[in-house]
Amino acid sequence: MTGPGDTARLARTGARGDARTGSPRRADEGRAGPERAERGRTEQDRAERDRTGQDRAGGGRAGGGRAERSCTGPAHGVAPEGRPAVLPALASALARELVRRVEEDHRATAEAYGSPTPAARNRIARCREDNAEALRTIVGRHSWPAADLVGTPASTAALMILLHAPDLDFQLACRDLIAQAVADGRCPAPHHAYIADHCAVEQGRPQFYGTRVDPATLRPYPVRRPGTLDERRRDVGLAPLDVQMRALRPGG
Repeated sequence: MTGPGDTARLARTGARGDARTGSPRRADEGRAGPERAERGRTEQDRAERDRTGQDRAGGGRAGGGRAERSCTGPAHGVAPEGRPAVLPALASALARELVRRVEEDHRATAEAYGSPTPAARNRIARCREDNAEALRTIVGRHSWPAADLVGTPASTAALMILLHAPDLDFQLACRDLIAQAVADGRCPAPHHAYIADHCAVEQGRPQFYGTRVDPATLRPYPVRRPGTLDERRRDVGLAPLDVQMRALRPGG
């Protein structure tokens, strides 16, 4: 699970970028991210095949090859995975619902920190279960709510909901959809880094980008190939790890 610091960092990553929290400094870095993220996923694929002998990697994608950008998206009347295009009014409603649900999570979490009772913890659990179910419905009908569909803030909200979802299989499936959305330029590259690292840690594997931090030690969970970590982070638009860690320290 992610903590409140992770949630705030993600909000800044997707909504406007903040170098102190490991997110892109400029909006154009988010657009350049897909090509960089593709290189990161290639390394993930190689590492995973080396470890397990299988083709499915920690940052891989569902299905076969990449969808052609020329025949996807609302402008062409067909959404990714062959789903009908979403009308603007529905896309706006989806965006508002995603943001509203994350705000509910924030309120429940703040109340639990102020009064850490079993009842408060149960409210957080129920809230996150409900949010995950709502996101599952959205994904089932429209695929992943990428930035080109609902806007970057709402797509970031969807990612926050996903990271708190109590269902690893669902997270893995969405990880692959996010990877494809990043490759197609429809989603910020850091989104894939966060969900790929989250799934790796949950599976007991080293993470690739160092975005998942152990709340007990305030240090990243084990990272694959630490010597090239900052290069991988740069490739997806994240600041160096020491910048991220300074932001997590008191007064950072």
